[in-house]
Parts: sequence; structure tokens; C-alpha cells
Amino acid sequence: MIKASIIGITGYTGEELLKILSKHNQVEIVALYGRAQSQARKIGDIYPHFASTNLIIEPLNIEKIVKDSDIVFLALPHAASFEIVPQLLEKGVKVIDLSADFRIKNHQVYEDWYKVEHKAKKYLPQAVYGLSELNREKIKTAALIANPGCYPTTVLLGCAPAIENNLADFKEIIIDAKSGISGAGRKAAQTYFETEHPNCRPYKIAGTHRHIPEIEQEISALAKEEIKITFTPQIIPIERGMLSAVYLKLKDRVSTADIINKYKAFYDGKPFVKVLEAGVLPSVKDVADTNFCEISVKVDERTNKLIVFSAVDNLVKGASGQAVQNMNIIFGLDETLGLI
Repeated sequence: MIKASIIGITGYTGEELLKILSKHNQVEIVALYGRAQSQARKIGDIYPHFASTNLIIEPLNIEKIVKDSDIVFLALPHAASFEIVPQLLEKGVKVIDLSADFRIKNHQVYEDWYKVEHKAKKYLPQAVYGLSELNREKIKTAALIANPGCYPTTVLLGCAPAIENNLADFKEIIIDAKSGISGAGRKAAQTYFETEHPNCRPYKIAGTHRHIPEIEQEISALAKEEIKITFTPQIIPIERGMLSAVYLKLKDRVSTADIINKYKAFYDGKPFVKVLEAGVLPSVKDVADTNFCEISVKVDERTNKLIVFSAVDNLVKGASGQAVQNMNIIFGLDETLGLI
């Protein structure tokens, strides 16, 4: 059995990890930790649906975590992992970090976008970007996984086959992305539902969203050239679910059917990506509470643009589910274990 601990259990992604790992037949959850609490609490005090378990939320204790755990999931806010990750790695404990702290390879870029000093920059070179479908071989031997963001997951999975097949001019990428409010975190979601639900609105527009450098870094790596994107995120009046529409300028005339075949070939053997048939469009309802990503492609023959739609549950495939998928890969398990 894999002995797993979760640090940061009180947020959306911590709760989602607990749900998934509780049903995983190869995992024993050995400990749950909050961020700064000084006394133990019953998990049922926070999540009544777990009241029947014996799990408690303990004060953070790195020595105990190292002694008890094979792998640690960090579900913490950005910049909260800097002190914890080095202590775990130095003791040989594998880490999957769900924050952005180790996603951006250039620490200066991270500091520019997140407005905080990167205090664990020496560990950036060993962090593997945990997009399971694209980096499986590197994930297998990784000690530190930088779990991708939710928007980047939709965009990168939507674009990767087009990049691989050299279908488009990637210097003109426009992304229109919509997310349920849980993507902003539990506190922001509570405020939204109390003060403005149901509302749909854009936010952090014109190159100000923090997922932009992550998307540009990974698309540039795939395309082997520096790429910049136009990215507009919007909040929609649901709790969970995410849909990104990506607009790409095609290099040549090509049919929708041909592109679908290329996408299906690219994702052959990758169980969590569903490439939909022509005319079938993805829906957040269809992927909610699952680790699946649904992708649909359509050529706009009038403008010779490729439109790619990509939908995920932002808390599962966009966060905690993908983290468990990465854990399965690391430990040589069936990739779908605990997720289907």
C-alpha cells in the first residue's frame, strides 16, 4: 500500500484529494494536515460527509510526515510550499505540489507574475511538469511533480496534437476560457455565491492572469519556439467545470475529419482524453466529477481557423484527479486506478 499524506486539507483541492484517495484500493491515507493549526481536529468537523471515518487533521509535523509517508500531496496556496518541499525531498519523500510554486522553470518569471520571492529555486530543475498525457515518461521517475493548473490543462491538451502535426501558426493563439467559481478557491467562491451569483464576468484580462506564463512556457516547449498567447478567462455561475475555446490559424487547408483523426492518433492509449466525433461538442456537465478531458475540433472553412474546445472538471482533471493520476504513474500502477 502507498502511504499518502495531504497537507492543506481544508481547501477545495484538499477535499477532492481526500474523496479520491479514500476510494483508492492501493492507498492508505496516513495523515491529514492543515496549514497553521495548533490542535488536532476531527475531519468530520469540517466535512460532515467524512464524519464516519477516524481521520483527524493534525498540526503540521514534518518529522512525522517523513516517517509515515511515501508520497505527500501539497494542496496549499502559492508560496506556502517553499519551506516544506525541500524538507520532504531531502528525506526521500515524493511530492506532488498542486500550487504554482514549481511549475514555472524560470524563477524570475515566477517572481514577476506572483509578486513573491521564490525561496526554493534550487529545486526547480528537478520539478517535472505533471501533465500526465504529455510527460508520462518523466513523471515515472520524478521525485517532485508540479501539478498543472486547470486552465493550462485544458489549453495544452487542446493544442498539443495541433502542435505535433504542425497544423497551425502558433504565434496567433486566442484562448477564450470559462471556469466555475471553485477555480478561485473556497473563500472567493463563498463570496461569489453570497454577493453576486448567478453572474458571468471576465476577470484578469489583457495578459494579467497568472496562468499565462505557465501556458506560454509549455506551448513554447512543445512548439520549440517562443509563443505568446491572448488569454481571456471568465467566471460562469457554476461551482465546478471549465471549458476553453482555442482559436488557431491553420497553415494549410485541411478538413475537420483529418484533424479529428490526428487528434485521436495522438491520444491513443491515453485513457482520460476523449476526442469527440465531428459535430459533437464538449460540455462541463459531461466531465463534472470525473478525471476526463473532452476535446472537440472544428475547422471554420470561411476563415481557415481551427477551433478547439476542451472541457474538464477544474477540481479533478484540472487539479486533484490529475495529481492522483500522476501518483499512479510514479508507482507503476494502472493510470486509471481510483479515478474510474
